[in-house]
Amino acid sequence: MLNFFKSKAKKHTIAFYNIENLFDIYDDELTRDDDFQPTSEKRWTVKRYKNKLKKIGYAISNIGKKETQKHPVIVGLAEIENADVLKDLVQSKHIEAVNYKFVHYDSSDERGIDVALLYDESVFKVAYSETFSVELIEDDGTIDYTRDILLVSGLFEGLELHVIVNHWPSRRSGDDETEPKRMAASQKVSYIISQIKAKNNNAKIVVMGDFNDDPASNSIKALVKTNGLFNPMDTLLSQDRGTTTYRKQWNLFDQILITHNFFERKSNSLRFKKANIFDEDFLKLYDGKYKGSPYRTYVGKRYKGGYSDHFPVYMTIYKK
Repeated sequence: MLNFFKSKAKKHTIAFYNIENLFDIYDDELTRDDDFQPTSEKRWTVKRYKNKLKKIGYAISNIGKKETQKHPVIVGLAEIENADVLKDLVQSKHIEAVNYKFVHYDSSDERGIDVALLYDESVFKVAYSETFSVELIEDDGTIDYTRDILLVSGLFEGLELHVIVNHWPSRRSGDDETEPKRMAASQKVSYIISQIKAKNNNAKIVVMGDFNDDPASNSIKALVKTNGLFNPMDTLLSQDRGTTTYRKQWNLFDQILITHNFFERKSNSLRFKKANIFDEDFLKLYDGKYKGSPYRTYVGKRYKGGYSDHFPVYMTIYKK
């Protein structure tokens, strides 16, 4: 029995979650956050903001818990407005006891949303972090600002680990029209990986994010092939399962990719166990024609009071 609990204690969860517009209620003159004000059409009030924090904190606290009996050690996040909302999030009801730290940089995204990384410092100790811009030029020569890519490097249970957090350009203007932008982001991630491997060719790397592309999309396939990655999410997309829906069609935009050395059998190494979508019932609409889809905070301007328009994804790893 003691060996059983010892084995459980070694398992850890690494997750990614697009949390759908975590904005504070204050106006930032440098970004397009006008929708998220108490006086806006969306009526983004303190009460609604606090409800969002509580719900997201509850969701995060439960990701991977069935497998590890504890909170995730690392959580990549998308759609964060600023460091202040992260401070409020890590102090929210369901995760304040974890004492999460976070890594965040402001990017040039026009909407003012960024990526970030939460981490449990008792397991993962950050040594270095950096952001990388994705250079996108419109047909008229103007710059299209998008989210930066975040690299966080450190020691996970004393072993080197690199985490790359992404939120690639959306499909809002059409899938084909916007594909070159996601290909540019894919190439930037390949550049980051090459820089890491130049220093340590056997570095363990996790690439996570909302890629706005599915596992079979050109940008993801190119990323996997160029860098010799493994995509454990490859088989999870189906007709009735994914991480986000559009017109009743599922997509698996949220993914976690890893280097193949997560499968090596040598001692004192981090090993991959499993990956999955965290789509528990409490995160879903429970009735109506969209039953089973993500329980969102907003649908357009209409407040629904839910969690996010995306389900989180996660993987379980262990040290052997």
